[in-house]
Amino acid sequence: MLDKLQSLADRYEKLSELLCDPDVVSDNTKLREYSKEQSDLQPAFEAFTEYRTVIEELDAAKVMQGEKLDDEMREMVKMEIDELTSRQEELDSQIRLLLLPKDPNDDKNVIVEIRGAAGGDEAALFAADLYRMYTRYADAQGWKVEIMDMNSNDLGGFKEVIFSINGRGAYSKMKFESGAHRVQRIPTTESGGRIHTSTSTVAVMPEAEEFEIEIHDKDIRVDTFCSSGAGGQSVNTTKSAVRVTHIPTGIVATCQDGKSQNKNKDSALKVLRTRISDMTRLEEEAKYAGERKSKVGTGDRSERIRTYNFPQSRVTDHRIGLTVHRLDQIMNGDMEDIIAALSIAEQTDLMDKGE
Repeated sequence: MLDKLQSLADRYEKLSELLCDPDVVSDNTKLREYSKEQSDLQPAFEAFTEYRTVIEELDAAKVMQGEKLDDEMREMVKMEIDELTSRQEELDSQIRLLLLPKDPNDDKNVIVEIRGAAGGDEAALFAADLYRMYTRYADAQGWKVEIMDMNSNDLGGFKEVIFSINGRGAYSKMKFESGAHRVQRIPTTESGGRIHTSTSTVAVMPEAEEFEIEIHDKDIRVDTFCSSGAGGQSVNTTKSAVRVTHIPTGIVATCQDGKSQNKNKDSALKVLRTRISDMTRLEEEAKYAGERKSKVGTGDRSERIRTYNFPQSRVTDHRIGLTVHRLDQIMNGDMEDIIAALSIAEQTDLMDKGE
């Protein structure tokens, strides 16, 4: 571990030199690349720097303990050794976590797709509840949310809603949300007071940059049409809505939320790039699914990951067996405890595998 940390520290210091190099400063691409790399290394570098200081002070204190000391000084040295030993153990655990392989997508923005699945209107209403939950969580994190496309019903639910979340670390937290979300409650449309079970699916994808997925004009077909609202009625008479089809893969992206055709086309292309990138990523992960499957799931859209039971005010995450009885707060975006538990489970899984 120490050899790896020393290597990281050497690279961090080398990056400090490079970032002062006039050739690098004048090259925006290299400057951005090296700055990000150093920023990613900084927590490990700082922890390693403190770790070395603690070890040096601990060695010095142990040497002093072997000398002739009066009782008061001996007790002080013992207290210092105990404190330094405790801090060494804390840093050791912290560094092991910092050295775990980092998901290269963790710092990216995300595109989220929520769809009502089994349950008709109730599933669509629950999809709208999930959308509100995520937007409120995003607000609490200081992230920006932008709707890219939506298909609502007459009751205010979403048959489908696609939106982006922009903010540092958005994917690192939101990636745990992909899968089928199940709700158990009495629908507003139920006159007999019976509890129904419905599901909505969530797909969270790291947003693909233009340089990551290049889309050529010859490979796409662009169609325009009038935007529609709840029930499918037209909400304007101009053909501002855009549908982009990627001919090689057959992947389609539609955007109609923006007021202009150009804005909708840009948004549709952003979704299209992300879907193509996500398809490639999932195909690659599928090759190693058997040996790399995590406790927190594979991200499979059909995998039931969580149940929201309204009569009991209970939320259960089935991947890690976590149950909390504060459904109202969670639906209002207070999700950090659940996401933190899933993140710890992922880290523990990686440590158990010795990665």
